[in-house]
Amino acid sequence: MKKLLPLALSAALTLSITACNGERTTSLTGTTEGNPQANLVSDLEYVKENGTLKIGYTEFAPMNYLNDQGELVGFETEFATAVCEKMGLTPEFVEINWDAKLFELDSKRIDCIWNGMTITPELQEAISISAPYLKNYQVIVIRSADKDLYRTTADLSRMMLEAEAGSAGENAIEEDPDLSQADYTAVTKQTDALLEVKTGRADACVLDFVLADTVVGKENYADLMVIPEIRLSVEEYGVGFRKGSDLLPEFDKAVKALMEEGTLNEIAEKYELTDLLAANQ
Repeated sequence: MKKLLPLALSAALTLSITACNGERTTSLTGTTEGNPQANLVSDLEYVKENGTLKIGYTEFAPMNYLNDQGELVGFETEFATAVCEKMGLTPEFVEINWDAKLFELDSKRIDCIWNGMTITPELQEAISISAPYLKNYQVIVIRSADKDLYRTTADLSRMMLEAEAGSAGENAIEEDPDLSQADYTAVTKQTDALLEVKTGRADACVLDFVLADTVVGKENYADLMVIPEIRLSVEEYGVGFRKGSDLLPEFDKAVKALMEEGTLNEIAEKYELTDLLAANQ
């Protein structure tokens, strides 16, 4: 069923990644269980000594993306910056391969995964995750010209589908009785999947509602649309830390303060995400 497009992973990384689990999650390989040295030093002391919090992200509007001036902006960019200010740290945004995010976390190339990460039982076993802060679900994007061809998942059961490798979209395809029969290709980024649909190399793609709501039907993706009334999964976003990290209590404390003073709601309103905030459910 699945054809993987070439992903830019090093040979060492390829050897390290041995399993794949869907959602906007990852293969469960970068856990601290395989690295007994990982928790010998306090994570909190480690980042305080460095003075920075290295944040793993992918380009993913409206969470983290480049504006017209080439600056990294977005809901989670501002959210992370505000949390770091509360914690007395400087945010350092590190672009990662989403399918290898646990490896990146365990190797200490990053200190947290903060980029629309869906909370799943598999991830909860592998890493420590913050309290949920945002709701999301998966949608199907098609070309507007095909709106009469594809109205249900059954209509796509023999078509060409794409999703980001290791994502909730990929997981939704694998778990759906109809979509799992499709000719599926995994790509590096959700925006790559959108481009494949736009150019006709794929019939549809599955991706996060928060991204689709931001870009589909607008500007470069004006000729695309979301199939109405299909929600493949309802999920929650959280921030991931190394297993047992003592950073998590300090992080949650900072987030709580931002919620109580209204700052988080102001950031969400700026990116039209207020209704999806977990605190507003």
